[in-house]
Amino acid sequence: MHIKTLLNYTTKYKSFVFQNSQLCRDTNRILVSVVPRKNSKPICSRCHKTGSVYDHLNQREFLLPPIWNIAVILLYTMRRVNCRHCGKVVIEQLPWATGKSPVTKQFAAFLAFWARKLSWTDTARSFRVSWHIVADSVTWVVEWGLANRTIDNVTAIGVDEIQYRGGHKYLTLVYQIDKHCRRLLWIGKDRKKKTLYAFCDFLGTKRCEAIEFVCSDMWRAYITVIGERFDNAVHVLDRFHIVGHLNKAVDNVRRSEVKKLKVAGEPAYLKKCRWIFLKKKNRLWGKPRARLRDLLDLNLRTVKAYLFKEDFDHLWSYKSVTWANKFMNEWTKDVMRHRSLPELKKFAKMIRSHQELILNYFRAKKEFSSGIVEGFNNKAKLTIRKSYGFRSDKLREIA
Repeated sequence: MHIKTLLNYTTKYKSFVFQNSQLCRDTNRILVSVVPRKNSKPICSRCHKTGSVYDHLNQREFLLPPIWNIAVILLYTMRRVNCRHCGKVVIEQLPWATGKSPVTKQFAAFLAFWARKLSWTDTARSFRVSWHIVADSVTWVVEWGLANRTIDNVTAIGVDEIQYRGGHKYLTLVYQIDKHCRRLLWIGKDRKKKTLYAFCDFLGTKRCEAIEFVCSDMWRAYITVIGERFDNAVHVLDRFHIVGHLNKAVDNVRRSEVKKLKVAGEPAYLKKCRWIFLKKKNRLWGKPRARLRDLLDLNLRTVKAYLFKEDFDHLWSYKSVTWANKFMNEWTKDVMRHRSLPELKKFAKMIRSHQELILNYFRAKKEFSSGIVEGFNNKAKLTIRKSYGFRSDKLREIA
């Protein structure tokens, strides 16, 4: 099969034809020349209308996807257009490339596809191009996707943040979490009020009013902005983050008790048992479960905190908002009676201050939780780990 036949089968350019192909063994490249069809007119790159040929420029090289790991180079002599609509002489518009880029649209999409599976550096090395060509290709594909997407039917969103660098450097991520469509909608730097305000401005007033459910954690800046801009939506607090705060409180009880036992010269009952208290009982087997049974017989503050934690897990089994509310009231009262558990008291106060937002999880029929958001976050974190030093925040956002 001729190279020209293969190219005609995979890439067809209106008003242009492939002419000759040549294999350069020294440089391991296939050179393919392309020429305009007879009597075809060039298109102005400013107004996108046809015009007459003014003159010709030097021959340019464009990169096509490789064949059998051999680089394919498209050779074309550029024309300048005498555009009567613009009243200027400008370079012609090409169907296979944009601007001054030597990369064809097909090759840009090809590199962007592999950049999703490999790091950008590995992609550049594999296809023998520069890192910047890979970055420009991904940027072009993402910008094309953003320009051609629609965000009119968004009714449920999830808001969360991820840390992308040391020193409390965060990115705010907003996802669409509707049943019919789940995707990343927007990304912004930091996790401040102005960050989420910027998303609301991007979405627009009408689309903000159409949002029915918003899922987020207990970060005060998010809660404030969501209450102001999404007043028609049911604000659901993430179950994942609530349980995370409770586990942190239980672990703080254990840490403080370990220190007290050490000072008092008591046996190290709580040594190497952090995850025994943080995991659910039904996920412990063998020696860890046997050790938990032994620990539950001891009169320790950590054991009391653990029992409260296990009891709190029953909250998520309720379907009724009324019964869930009653359970939280009883649970927080029981915790507040124990003077020996200040760490859990702090958590109980936090539950009381956010109780209505927690109950929204049940009002939303348990349809929206942090599981979807955390899954997307893991993909974002994986991308950051694969980045190995993106050159700018803009590239990190595009990736």
